[in-house]
Amino acid sequence: MLQKVHYKDLGSIEYGEAWKYQESLLFENADIKKKLVNDQTNENTSHHLLFCEHPPVYTLGKSGKEEHVLVSKEELARRNIAYYETNRGGDITFHGPGQIVGYPILDLEKYYRDIGRYLRSLEEVIILTLAEYGIKGERSKGETGVWIDPENKMKARKICAMGVRCSRWITMHGFALNVNTNLEYFTMIVPCGIVGKQVTSLEKELGKQVDIEEVKKMLISKFEQVFECEMV
Repeated sequence: MLQKVHYKDLGSIEYGEAWKYQESLLFENADIKKKLVNDQTNENTSHHLLFCEHPPVYTLGKSGKEEHVLVSKEELARRNIAYYETNRGGDITFHGPGQIVGYPILDLEKYYRDIGRYLRSLEEVIILTLAEYGIKGERSKGETGVWIDPENKMKARKICAMGVRCSRWITMHGFALNVNTNLEYFTMIVPCGIVGKQVTSLEKELGKQVDIEEVKKMLISKFEQVFECEMV
């Protein structure tokens, strides 16, 4: 039986606001789980997939280093770029217009208790989506996310960053796929804390602007395929 996932496109939304909304869904599910253990409810947990774009923002994960931001906080303010230290995994990354950010809030106990497998599944959604555009997305050993030419040190470039949090086997945070993203923003950080590797986008790889709504539809289709679910 297919899992039901509630899909919502939040449009352009400030990073902190989206973070609070994710947490509200996670806490709601966590509360249901507590009540289920004590036979205090007939409710069940629910899955969600949120899509959005953020105004320019750098976010630092739990394992990240602040020195991977290569400009001062004063310079960030001058350029109107927000900055957040987050509770997700991973290091520093950028979110901004032209990028699809996906936040799955899933109850993994309805799938499997395995964060590594979950991350590989998210990567597979992206890899299958890129294939529809004739791009070979791949995994890079020991580095979460999706890459192009990861084995070639001169050409390796990241197209999708990932970082998640999981509490009571409920996920939040997720992936950021560069579609028509202004890649100049990545020059002011050490992306994902990895020195010497490039960042790319669908636009850069294809040499043209890409219909972002079309990419969203593709991502939804591949998400349904990989996670054996139905969007509602």
